[in-house]
Amino acid sequence: MKQTHVQEKQQFKKLFKQEHIDNFEDRFKVLEAFLQTEKHVSVDDLVERLVKNGWRLKPEFVRETLKLMCRFGFAHKSRFDNGVVRYEHRHLGQHHDHMICTKCRKILEFEEEQIEQLQIKIAATHGFHMLQHKLEIYGICNNCIRERIQLMPLTVAKPGERLVIKEISGGTGAKMRLLSMGLRIEDRIEVITNNSQGQLAIAADLKRFVLGRGLAEKIMVEQDER
Repeated sequence: MKQTHVQEKQQFKKLFKQEHIDNFEDRFKVLEAFLQTEKHVSVDDLVERLVKNGWRLKPEFVRETLKLMCRFGFAHKSRFDNGVVRYEHRHLGQHHDHMICTKCRKILEFEEEQIEQLQIKIAATHGFHMLQHKLEIYGICNNCIRERIQLMPLTVAKPGERLVIKEISGGTGAKMRLLSMGLRIEDRIEVITNNSQGQLAIAADLKRFVLGRGLAEKIMVEQDER
């Protein structure tokens, strides 16, 4: 990877000077800080790293430089799950996909040749010539799974999780209300939406249900291992 970074710096110098980009020395500092990490970084992350290197550059300048780096093929911009804009290296001839933890926001990179070949095959089957693609898998990482208690209120579940209703607290009123809606203990459900505010949408037995947060707090669930 060090040799790759040397080549990146050489090409950066050539292209930025060839295109007469201003403030070259400061822009080169942004590249050096960017290459010091393999993580996906935001503008604020990079500004912080620059400060650690003893370089104080304005966020607007860093953002503009990253935009140029994307234009010239040194960086790639992503906004995972409509979150913060982050930038990663774009090394020529390399491709990887991403797994994103919806709880801690950790981003894991992976490469799988079988998936790459299958996508090409599927595209060809449909008479489609694929130029580029991206694969993003959303879920919960091992660390977050280990930290999570086995039995939890429905309100802390993430969209896409498949769960089993194990308990209903809050007395007879809450239980009767859920029964009238068609939800029971041991029902398997899938969380459709939960933005930590307002109502939740879930699915059970191919039916959709909308629950207020107060009621959802009383529904205790665990992971569906089936």
